[in-house]
Amino acid sequence: MLSGHFSKSSSTRVLNLTSALARVCFVEFYAAMLCGAMGILFPSSVLLAQGVESAAVKTASGTKPADAPERWKPLIGSYVRADKVIFEVFENDGALQHKEGSKAALTLQEDTDGRFHGKGEGQPAVTLSFLRDATNSVTEMMLGDVHLRRRSYDADVSKSFHVASVRPLDEIRKEALLASPPHEAKVFRKADLVELAALDPAIHLDVRYATTNNFLGTSVYTQAWAFLQRPAAAALIRALHTLTPMGYGLLIHDGYRPWYVTKMFWEATPPEGKIFVADPSQGSRHNRGCAVDLTLYDLKTGAPIEMPGTYDEMSPRSFPDYPGGTSLQRWHRDLLRHAMEAEGFAVYESEWWHFDYKDWPEYPILNVPFEKLDLLAGAALVN
Repeated sequence: MLSGHFSKSSSTRVLNLTSALARVCFVEFYAAMLCGAMGILFPSSVLLAQGVESAAVKTASGTKPADAPERWKPLIGSYVRADKVIFEVFENDGALQHKEGSKAALTLQEDTDGRFHGKGEGQPAVTLSFLRDATNSVTEMMLGDVHLRRRSYDADVSKSFHVASVRPLDEIRKEALLASPPHEAKVFRKADLVELAALDPAIHLDVRYATTNNFLGTSVYTQAWAFLQRPAAAALIRALHTLTPMGYGLLIHDGYRPWYVTKMFWEATPPEGKIFVADPSQGSRHNRGCAVDLTLYDLKTGAPIEMPGTYDEMSPRSFPDYPGGTSLQRWHRDLLRHAMEAEGFAVYESEWWHFDYKDWPEYPILNVPFEKLDLLAGAALVN
């Protein structure tokens, strides 16, 4: 639904364009299937193309591991000693393990009294126990007699990590809307944005920037839509078709992002969180319509798949190679990465959910709000 300051006619125009795009995409889909059956090479300009074999992605991801025992899950996490050294407790191949800083991990043996013991080559033996509060939540780990505070991360995948803006958001929004993107002296491809939800019923949307359930706690989009440049959207569909036989769909959090929103994120984020937001002076690959934030969901239940960290979380758990969590969580994270990278995307080094399409340098930085995308030259939403 459009917010109150947009006219009814604007709403109708955008919705009509969306319906038109949906019809175009389904025509293209069936045309592609027919041509494939007849052995005819479908033109490269058509959106959908045959994806890689899911077997190759399965091979890259390895055998799907069993889930960790439920009794261990509340213990898994990061713990901090007074000297700031971080201790990780995680599950790996059916064993609970403990890792101090950069040292090698120790496999832990569980006692009947709830304590754990571990010893590694060149490391002293350790005994771990865990303290809980009145709600039975783990708050501390005891390493012998030493207390280590548990780092607090929300494990609910439906909730977003939150940071306190360094300045009032209304002030930042006004400044961002008045600012201009950086000038780029280059000839780019023409923008050709495609709405993702219309492409396949296995694509679901959870566009949190259109709600208050995001890291800033305020909506920055007027509609819960997601767009990508046409070649990136085609690659996304191929990745999806690799995953659906395995029981997974794609849950999209974000795609094309107007530049002023990137400016808002940068100005609002504290210095320690800057590695998770793009510098507006350079522009974001989201601004070019070639970056997508997404995760997996279960096709049978519709539930998002648990990953080692949550979406938009500004912590080490967001790194694509973070070793914590459970084997199953890491397997799902890596499965998503293999499927996306097989189709020309690259994972962002600080965010397991963020993927950049290979053609991003060929598109300009855009600063067009969703409700005005049909005003782009050539009506970017339709063929």
